[in-house]
Amino acid sequence: MSEAMPGWAWTALTILGLGAVTAISRNVFLWSRRELRIPEPLQRALQVAPLAAIVAITAPEIFLSHGHLIATWRDARLLSALVATAVYAWRPGVLGPLLAGLSVYLPLRLAWGW
Repeated sequence: MSEAMPGWAWTALTILGLGAVTAISRNVFLWSRRELRIPEPLQRALQVAPLAAIVAITAPEIFLSHGHLIATWRDARLLSALVATAVYAWRPGVLGPLLAGLSVYLPLRLAWGW
């Protein structure tokens, strides 16, 4: 059967199929004729989902090195994360903690080789 269709056709068919599945799964709630009620616990969980995703991505980058926990405090990532957290606690926002963390990370990493 694979000889009947060229390779590019299988690729195109796969891309179109994945696009159709994505479009249907994302829009099924818009096609409903009645308003769907989301339970209160699910609404609360969806409110914190972006924060959970960011933590799930950044925490391994901060606390792990080559798949193992960092064994020493002399790591630029730990100190920069601590400073960024402190700046965020003092003044919530995005730019302040980002600049504070980078201002600690870059000298420690580039100048002292941590």
